[in-house]
Amino acid sequence: MRLRALLAVAFLAPSAAASAGDFQACLASIHATARAAGVDEATFDKATRGIEPNPEILDFAKAQPEFKTPIWDYLAGLVDEERVNDGRAMMRRWDQALAAAESRFGVDKATITAVWGVESDFGRSFGTRPVVQSLATLSCDGTRQAYFRSELIAALKIIQHGDIDPAQFNGSWAGAFGHTQFMPSTFLRTAVDLDGDGRKDLINSVPDALGSTAAYLRKGGWTPGVGWGFEVKLPSNYAGPSGRTRKEPMAAWAARGLTRIDGSPIGSGPNAGLLIPAGVGGPAFLVTRNFDAIYSYNAAESYALAIALLSDRLRGGRGLVAAWPTNDPGLSRAERREVQTLLMRRGYDLDGKADGVIGTKTKQAISDFQAKSGLTPNGRASASVLAALRGR
Repeated sequence: MRLRALLAVAFLAPSAAASAGDFQACLASIHATARAAGVDEATFDKATRGIEPNPEILDFAKAQPEFKTPIWDYLAGLVDEERVNDGRAMMRRWDQALAAAESRFGVDKATITAVWGVESDFGRSFGTRPVVQSLATLSCDGTRQAYFRSELIAALKIIQHGDIDPAQFNGSWAGAFGHTQFMPSTFLRTAVDLDGDGRKDLINSVPDALGSTAAYLRKGGWTPGVGWGFEVKLPSNYAGPSGRTRKEPMAAWAARGLTRIDGSPIGSGPNAGLLIPAGVGGPAFLVTRNFDAIYSYNAAESYALAIALLSDRLRGGRGLVAAWPTNDPGLSRAERREVQTLLMRRGYDLDGKADGVIGTKTKQAISDFQAKSGLTPNGRASASVLAALRGR
């Protein structure tokens, strides 16, 4: 529900931010639409009074689609030991709420928790940008103004209903918010009051966030009691069909020579598609419709796979077995923090932050270090960079 799902709708053409006059005229036009949609005058006026466009939001929107992350880097940072341990602790702490969500919607505790961990690191990373300002900025500049206007009106309805305190209504640059990063329109369609206090609060109520996530997955096609899939071993030189959406009986995959990753027979189960995100030389998975339900949350196979693999680890599974087809693996968040710490010791300016987030300054520092160390200067935080930093 967060950034990856928004990439498809947030490709903004390069442009200067709207002038103050243009922005106010834009807000006036949105006011009329919001009023027709049921947003009262007081809510609109209070939420938009003194608001100005944030050019930084437009920079994020224009830069994000150009950012490509190898899947082994993406998963290394999302499914690491730190997140697994935190997730297990959160499952113990919030067992009652998770049990209620599972009972009501049929989505298992580990999957709900995995979404929470990936979306906001269990509530540690909501985003700090005012949702109304972000959505207003995107509503008045760019090529997807109609989409973001509808989200802005949805956000105003949330404020009007009293579910979210306007002072706490902060989120990502594109308007996703709360423990499990719902867009405002998704909130209106799906959010539930699991804790029974009369409000649907995804910011202050962990139970509401967990319940709403389970509700979303169930509406997305989740089938209770069915796994997302499992890792498989392909026969040598496999050249058969693949693709998440090409579902076939398990017997058909077995007939092509596929086995479970440990070599045991595939066995019976629901129809599944063969997912090979890095080609036949990398890990392979048979995925069910429940994987598709996870995919619907953020519309990216790498995202869905992160949720699936993290949920397996939270259940006590061993996680991914096959190696990715690279000789320079990705790094966990702890290792990324070490990279940043070692770069700062060498004089690189990273604003004193070793937070594991590989932003522009870290990428630039890595690229410079790589060039000076005889490595390809691609700005990627990888095993080779960490090894070189440790060795100097």
